[in-house]
Amino acid sequence: MGVQLSVVIITYNEEINIGRCLLALQDVADDVVVVDSFSTDHTVEICRQHKARVIQNAFEGYVEQKNFATAQARYDYVLQLDADEVLTEPLRQSIRQAKNNWQAAGYTLARLTNYCGTWVRHGGWYPDRKLRLYDRRCGQWRGLLLHERYEVDTNQQVLNLDGDLLHYSYNSVEQHVAQLNRFTSIAADELALRGKKQVSFFHLVLKPSWKFVHGYFIRLGLLDGFAGLCIAAISAWGVFLKFAKLRTKRRQLSSAS
Repeated sequence: MGVQLSVVIITYNEEINIGRCLLALQDVADDVVVVDSFSTDHTVEICRQHKARVIQNAFEGYVEQKNFATAQARYDYVLQLDADEVLTEPLRQSIRQAKNNWQAAGYTLARLTNYCGTWVRHGGWYPDRKLRLYDRRCGQWRGLLLHERYEVDTNQQVLNLDGDLLHYSYNSVEQHVAQLNRFTSIAADELALRGKKQVSFFHLVLKPSWKFVHGYFIRLGLLDGFAGLCIAAISAWGVFLKFAKLRTKRRQLSSAS
């Protein structure tokens, strides 16, 4: 007799994605809970059509929301997914095997991302392993404002699962740029919280340039064609924006004091 598994998902206006995510949970999940931050589209209705439990909770941050969602699970063994992610059959099989013979505090999943219709396998975007299957008694979600991650307690074992988690990330360049603008503002705030003060030529020119060279040439993003070029260029622009926004924020604070 294996363990019983809860799947937890946080959502906000995910009517385009959530049905596809939930459909792939058959024969894997013993409990599905969606923590929704008061969506204004049909997300909640679709979740209920798929027999998921829906709990409304105001969004205060990714770490806080994912820890809250994990706490709502019926079972201690939890799979955390985002609404734009889908389990492949090989990964579903690996999860079923883990349920039947649980051996670690957590398991990592390899994410394969779809960018504007192209599956991206280079540029540092694959396998992009994330710790998403875990025993909630052995860790928690941590991080500041961005780049939340699940961390197991010291000396706990983490294993890798076979199979890909499909990630349907961006449908257009416009969507990527819009999210980048939002995330770089959050990243600048996070740097400020960490006490980062000085922004130099190195941060504004050399780091963005290196980001492009590293992703496009060294990590072979060029092999992903147009998608690889877009990812490398926009990622480099994101590094510039993060530090430019931090510099502007610091100057505004200095002028106000």
